[in-house]
Amino acid sequence: MSEPQFFHQGDLVAVLTSQPLDRVLDYKAPEGGCWQGAFVEVPLGPRKVLGVVWRAGAGDYDHAKIRSVIRVLDVAPMQQSMAEFLRRVSEYTLTPMSKMLRLATRAPGLGDPPSMRQVYRLGAQTEARMTDARQKVLAVLEEFAELSFTLKELSDAAGVTSSVVKGLVKLGAVEELATPQDMPFAHLNPSLPGKSLSEDQAAAVAQLQANSAGYRTTLLKGVTGSGKTEVYLEAVASCLNEGRQALVLLPEIALTAEFLTRVEARFGARPAEWHSGVTMTERRRTWKMVGQGHAQMVVGARSALFLPFQDLGLIVVDEEHDSSYKQEDGVLYNARDMAVLRASLVGGQVVLASATPSLESWANVEAGKYTKIELKSRFGASVLPEMMAIDMRQETLPADRWISPRLQKMVEARIQAGEQSLLFINRRGYAPITLCRACGNQVGCDHCDARMVEHRFLKRLMCHQCGESKPVPKICPSCAAEDRLAVVGPGVERLAEEATALFPEAKVAVLSSDLFGSARALKEQIAKLAAGEVDVIIGTQLVAKGHNFPKLTLVGVIDADLGLQGSDLRAAERTFQLMRQVAGRAGRSDKPGVAALQTHQPEHPVIRAILDGDEEAFWSAEAQARAQAGVPPYGRLVGVVLSSPDAQEAFEVGQAMARNCQPLTQIGAQIFGPAPAPIARIRGRHRVRLLIKAEKNAPIQAALTAWTALFKLPNSLRLSIDIDPQSFY
Repeated sequence: MSEPQFFHQGDLVAVLTSQPLDRVLDYKAPEGGCWQGAFVEVPLGPRKVLGVVWRAGAGDYDHAKIRSVIRVLDVAPMQQSMAEFLRRVSEYTLTPMSKMLRLATRAPGLGDPPSMRQVYRLGAQTEARMTDARQKVLAVLEEFAELSFTLKELSDAAGVTSSVVKGLVKLGAVEELATPQDMPFAHLNPSLPGKSLSEDQAAAVAQLQANSAGYRTTLLKGVTGSGKTEVYLEAVASCLNEGRQALVLLPEIALTAEFLTRVEARFGARPAEWHSGVTMTERRRTWKMVGQGHAQMVVGARSALFLPFQDLGLIVVDEEHDSSYKQEDGVLYNARDMAVLRASLVGGQVVLASATPSLESWANVEAGKYTKIELKSRFGASVLPEMMAIDMRQETLPADRWISPRLQKMVEARIQAGEQSLLFINRRGYAPITLCRACGNQVGCDHCDARMVEHRFLKRLMCHQCGESKPVPKICPSCAAEDRLAVVGPGVERLAEEATALFPEAKVAVLSSDLFGSARALKEQIAKLAAGEVDVIIGTQLVAKGHNFPKLTLVGVIDADLGLQGSDLRAAERTFQLMRQVAGRAGRSDKPGVAALQTHQPEHPVIRAILDGDEEAFWSAEAQARAQAGVPPYGRLVGVVLSSPDAQEAFEVGQAMARNCQPLTQIGAQIFGPAPAPIARIRGRHRVRLLIKAEKNAPIQAALTAWTALFKLPNSLRLSIDIDPQSFY
């Protein structure tokens, strides 16, 4: 890439702002001039807004009316590779550049001058009269000893008033001190010795290091418990030794605590963090230090990909198959795919790690685009769990019970032996349906066409689409019948109720994301489970994501058939991945594990593939079926959703768009619909879907741009275009 351009005072510069405009705006360079890529504050109407100097100004406007840049912010300028990355993601996802810049500057107070701030940490004194509120404050400071808290952030994190914190300061239990707002992160030492590696791991590390020059994407495939983390941490060490920065993406915030501990043990210090559980003060610090090169390593969620790295040399996408890497609102991007793009622009390496890779990554390996490194055995004494099916057609169970007699005996044997069991069901809440036995009405959300899910622990019905909740009704909202409402089907809470009744002597705990008010509470629960303080764990798919419970020797999947229902093209793949991941939680220490799948279809090809462990046969068959259908990864799909308060308006616009689609048909694309979306109303807006199917190499973005330009949409209607959709609701 060419060197960034310098603009002298008065030169015209084009500034991209994060405001919803469809173009860059011309300004005059300020006193002292500015570089291309500089973050600036500019006037826009009566306001001052953040922007980036994008290029030279066009000058096609009355110069007398062009205003000046107010000031250049004291932050590192945007790298040209980052500007190119934002432009390429914008083009691929058909997202306005203003939205891309907003995504890349999600840190508060970037324009604030460097200053001191009051922060709070644990003091030397301990207070004998410890109230519940005071204990909450100290618990937060103990757990996040490495983070800096302002008064508001600490009181919010602990759920107390600021006076409680100030009271602890007076007692000496909490220390108040002034520090610079944005301090560099502690130095990570890649020369410290790592854990001893198995032969398998050492060979994988050597292969990664041999491939480290320039851009390359490697699929690190390893059975659950094989030690993939230790392998890619050695790749991080190599990257840091070269003086470059590393980014590790994790799919779930609950995984970060254990992972950060491992990073600290390996490199002698904690890396920077970037996810929703980090304070806003720390977000700004991370954003600034990453740009200045004072944060060597970042561990974060998908949006960490848009941090302004000075010299990014490695991106690790852990559990690369996980669907949470797809952003489903705002900018609709897949972080796994965009990580590959970002690395290609900076000459960096990508490591995609998974025990059950996505079919997209499998196909890229088959096509020779990605290198593959495989770990085929578990680390140390642990062995892969024995896989078995429990044929539910042969089991006798009451209508309101879901744990089969056979699985019950297996759990009881583990309790007697002092070992842990995990009962898995991929449904949050108590029950998915609340039904009136008088009129047959299923209680639904007032704002969405979705059934409300009972959360008995919270004593509320919740909509998993819009988040609306209301108390569990005593009478039917449709026919007003009293005491005729019944729950249908199991959720994780109902399963916990059944387990508590079946195993009265056992300690039973539920692991589900919506039962915890904070990331801290969730991490605390996971730590308890890992320490063996619970006999029976009841969990949703949260438990499948990389956790290590050493005492866990039995995994029972309550409804292995659940994911096989419906028309999702990835249903078989996701079921296969989820079942293998969940089963992989068993027997990760020195005791062998068993994974039992309760199923009504033991002969189903997906269930058979899971039990037999014949992954290559499964992937080959799945790939062949997708290739014949011309769907991803062997074809292109685009989801188009029209939403409006008026159902008729959305449908009529959808019909007009389906009829007038020449730009799409010219590239050989097919258009299906319009049809009501599976969830036809969300937050009061009626939703109509169209699906576009094209060949893999078709110029779909250009055709979509030309197609949508044909229509003047009503102000009340919203159009959403999802390239490579992962969900079809």
